[in-house]
Amino acid sequence: MSQTNDVSPQTLAALAAAQLSKTYSPYSHYPVGAALQTASGKIYTGINIENAAYPVTICAERVAIFKAVSEGEKEFAAIAVATENGGTPCGSCRQVMAEFGTDTKVYITNKNAEIIQETTVADLLPGAFLPEKLEG
Repeated sequence: MSQTNDVSPQTLAALAAAQLSKTYSPYSHYPVGAALQTASGKIYTGINIENAAYPVTICAERVAIFKAVSEGEKEFAAIAVATENGGTPCGSCRQVMAEFGTDTKVYITNKNAEIIQETTVADLLPGAFLPEKLEG
């Protein structure tokens, strides 16, 4: 985790792409890196970590988010997600992102930290199931 208050989308993309070499992805051979900037300016990174028992695999986006939440952060400004080819977050990651705010910016980047797409969680997961749906 590092702290900075003014991170450009390109810097966040570069931090995400730098994580690709750290992944543990021997089964899918699809490394994913993430860099999350919280509203307070802190940056948390994540990598996908696979397991022979596939359901216990965890994605890079969720690693970064869970690291931030475990440190008391629950408001996010932006997340960059890096893959070889600019793949987007899976449905599970989209739902976890939505839990903490649908206005969070999402930068999809490739292994060279080139931003392929700039979007929001709301655009990635329209009609998200949000915490207020649980209120009676």
